[in-house]
Amino acid sequence: MALRVINIVPGTSADGPGLRTSIYFAGCDHRCPGCHNPASWPFDAGEEKTVDDLMKVIRYNRFHVTFSGGDPMYQAAELLPLAKAITEMDLKIWCYTGFHYEQIRDKSPYKELLEYIDVLVDGPYVEALKPVGPALRFRGSSNQRFIRPATGEELVFE
Repeated sequence: MALRVINIVPGTSADGPGLRTSIYFAGCDHRCPGCHNPASWPFDAGEEKTVDDLMKVIRYNRFHVTFSGGDPMYQAAELLPLAKAITEMDLKIWCYTGFHYEQIRDKSPYKELLEYIDVLVDGPYVEALKPVGPALRFRGSSNQRFIRPATGEELVFE
């Protein structure tokens, strides 16, 4: 099963704590005004990658992984095998989505994918809530939350 991928960035520290391999998936209907990555909105953007293609990069770098985009939740069913393989390597997964946790927590295939996600950064980017001063840590706008999907607990990263 192929995934539509815009970019893979190993060794980034912008998308979660520590060095991470960030995978930017194609497709997003949220179309947030001011989005930093509008090139990721088309569902046919980027190129097809298999789970094996992605796991080669992840195995080589052995960094924790971040799913970003676009919005990875539009490929939730296709992401399940990748998330499972990452978890089996004892690596942590962060996932950014424009959906609110409450919208997806009980719906398939999202809820199955959330079982493998350690931290969900939820909510659309809201340009009016972007900080004027120092950047928010690991978020684009202040409405976005860090959620531990296993418990629904909201987390804080300062």
